Amino acid sequence: MNFSQLPPDPSLDDCLDKIQSQTFRFFWDGAHPESGLPFDKCFVSGAPSPNMVSISGVGFGVLAIIVACERQWVTRSQALARISTIIDRLRHSPTFHGAFAHFIDGSTSDVIRFSGRDDGGDLVETTLLMQGLICAREYFAGETSREEKLRADITRLYDEVEWNWFTRGKDGALYWHWSPNYDWAMNLPIRGWNEALSCYVLAAGSDTHPIRPKSYRAGWARSGAMLNGEVYLGTELPLGEPYGGPLFISHYSFCALDPRGLSDRYCSNYHDQAVAHTRINHDYCLTVPDYANAGVWGLSASDGPQGYGAHSPTFDRGVIAPTAALSSFPFLPAEAESAMRALLRYGDGKLLGAFGFVDAFVPKTDWVAGTYLAIDQGPIIAMIENYRSGLLWRLFMNAPEVRRGLKRLGFTSSTHAIGAEIPTPGA
Repeated sequence: MNFSQLPPDPSLDDCLDKIQSQTFRFFWDGAHPESGLPFDKCFVSGAPSPNMVSISGVGFGVLAIIVACERQWVTRSQALARISTIIDRLRHSPTFHGAFAHFIDGSTSDVIRFSGRDDGGDLVETTLLMQGLICAREYFAGETSREEKLRADITRLYDEVEWNWFTRGKDGALYWHWSPNYDWAMNLPIRGWNEALSCYVLAAGSDTHPIRPKSYRAGWARSGAMLNGEVYLGTELPLGEPYGGPLFISHYSFCALDPRGLSDRYCSNYHDQAVAHTRINHDYCLTVPDYANAGVWGLSASDGPQGYGAHSPTFDRGVIAPTAALSSFPFLPAEAESAMRALLRYGDGKLLGAFGFVDAFVPKTDWVAGTYLAIDQGPIIAMIENYRSGLLWRLFMNAPEVRRGLKRLGFTSSTHAIGAEIPTPGA
């Protein structure tokens, strides 16, 4: 199945079917042949992938396999077998107080250093992995021994994460990294607003190593300092940095966590936050002639001519990432569809390849990336599916850990029954 099979005037469903199914091939055909782990990066040229796996990319890959199973691009047996293979490799991969490293070797599972002092556990990467695994556990709810084993293995991996240990023994923020060689030298607290909301939800929902609600309030929300409330290009932004930052901030946690009607003391509706962020990004791009003339929009973290960068209205290098608009279907569907059709037409299809859209391009110079990245391809599949069916949102919001975490942190939802706030053990 490829883009050449689209009819001359394709419907929205035709386009979304092709985009999702072709992008899925990154995680199925492009994965490590033995471990099943998706590579961090694949090349359009077909050159061998670096034998490097990002743990968040594994989580996105599991979400993609669930969607593929539901849409019958692979059988349930095939999907179960692949995810089971992935989990078996994860069970034999090094962890650090239960947290996985940012990068591991696809063959050996050895840690690959992310930076000079980052060679240990990465809690946000681990969260994005757990999102995918928890959705898989909820999806494979059958009574066969294979599905029962998968569920038990996933629960064990989650229960082994020492979430509260990553507060460094305090009631403040969770910390992003810990290294057995450099201890807390990275010294990066996980503070909002950014892509890591699910980290606090899963940490609070743990029955084995829960954080206290104060960590969320004082650490993540910074006692209210993550609030914004300013107006940018005519849109009020409830939370976060000026202009909202790169769009992946509104995608990563919300690939699984349903923002619709989700509220707490800091935000009356997290879906409105994501819509506002997306609207500002879209409207900014309309002011840039090179983007507007090509009919495209969407600034996010991606490859670019100068290397990987977190592009946004305040850091604009002229790079459009297809994942930005395509993963925004739940928030600005009409604008996302318009960008999707422009991306399909761009350069007579030069953005399209074996694994979907390339990672990025520059309309001004006609530079086109020669790569696909797991952390950009994955949200395309997940967020389009949430727009179409809400599948992943339903699965994740049904998980007891998620409901517990949301309850303990004082969230309410008008979309899902999560119940009233409950105390954290030992709080």
